[in-house]
Amino acid sequence: MSSNGIAGEIEVVPDKSISHRALMISSVSDGTSRIKNFLRADDCISTMNCLRNLGVDIHDKDDEIIVRGSNLELKGPQKVLDAGNSGTTVRLLSGILAGQKFATKITGDESLSKRPMKRITAPLEKMGAQIKSNNGYLPIEVKGGRLKPVDYNSEISSAQVKSCVLFAGLYANGITSFTEPCKSRDHTERMLKNFGAEVSVVKNRVSVKGIAKLHSSDIYIPGDISAAAFFMVAAVINRNSELRIKNVGINPTRTGIIDVLKRMGAKISIEHKKEIAGEPLADIIIEFSDLKSTEINKNEIPLLIDEIPVIAVAATQAHGTTKISGAGELRVKETDRLKAVSSELKKMGADIEEFEDGLAIKGPVKLKGAKVDSFNDHRMAMSLAVASLIAEGDAEILNKECVNISFPSFFETMKKIVK
Repeated sequence: MSSNGIAGEIEVVPDKSISHRALMISSVSDGTSRIKNFLRADDCISTMNCLRNLGVDIHDKDDEIIVRGSNLELKGPQKVLDAGNSGTTVRLLSGILAGQKFATKITGDESLSKRPMKRITAPLEKMGAQIKSNNGYLPIEVKGGRLKPVDYNSEISSAQVKSCVLFAGLYANGITSFTEPCKSRDHTERMLKNFGAEVSVVKNRVSVKGIAKLHSSDIYIPGDISAAAFFMVAAVINRNSELRIKNVGINPTRTGIIDVLKRMGAKISIEHKKEIAGEPLADIIIEFSDLKSTEINKNEIPLLIDEIPVIAVAATQAHGTTKISGAGELRVKETDRLKAVSSELKKMGADIEEFEDGLAIKGPVKLKGAKVDSFNDHRMAMSLAVASLIAEGDAEILNKECVNISFPSFFETMKKIVK
């Protein structure tokens, strides 16, 4: 799908990270919570189904999700929980399961079964949970019990690991703390506070007091900035483009994409700022810009973990060499994203070099249409679609239906704004 520019006004799908957390936290709170603007995509439905199998009463109405909380105590499932493709589901839910009085087995699809789980099993075992796994991979079995608080220093910056430990900390009598090298996205901390948990944040250290008493809350989920990133890049690299993306979450731990694009010379403005249930949101306006290269290091990666593939697309149109380092974590996502970005953009004519923990991309180059593979990774499929907008000739994206994992209406939304 080539274009003569991007124009219009859109809203992107609700935030995936916040949707997962809203379901989980409301499920272990006391009372009935209402979640508006919930993301009904495959990953979040996996979380919903797992929680229902744990006895949570979740009612899906047209305009909201109604969750009747269980006040920390869930019911033993009648079958193995299936997290599908969702790493967030299995890693975060394991923290809650560690505080239950029963054992739960969790599995997932082929892709998820290749993703490492020792990063969550290690702290949970320190807290007193009994864990069985397939040598650090799925399936895992979490046997809950009486947890003790832990002061955990993580070698990696990961919102999923942090959230897992904090969720387990809700069940431990005392203060549980998690420290990471660089601050990762903080939706869990914000939402736990909103539900009444005692949470302390000092730089890269987060603490929660257990045994917690959570109350119900109503939540509005903003647009997902990781989803908006694809349209931001589409507008900035297509001539004659100007796009407004409405009601996007602009949580400071998620706006790395805005910082990087601005550093590259992108014309971006933020309007109509507001805050709902502890999360800031606004409209983002972006237009075609003459980009220059930049450098992205390991300190920024936690704030850009899902946006690197589409940033690489932008870098193909920037003057100079864009260098990305400290991004080894991308090798254990839905696919090896460093390898996938390098191989597929090369097919389209990109001048790109892959390193152990990053990429170097020279630009600007003219991209050409090619047969490329998403490797069943939703972020790869969407990034390649953005690249195809400026490619000469037709591009064919294999397995592009994987966008259903996070953005089922992606291609329909794209068609609306392409001139």
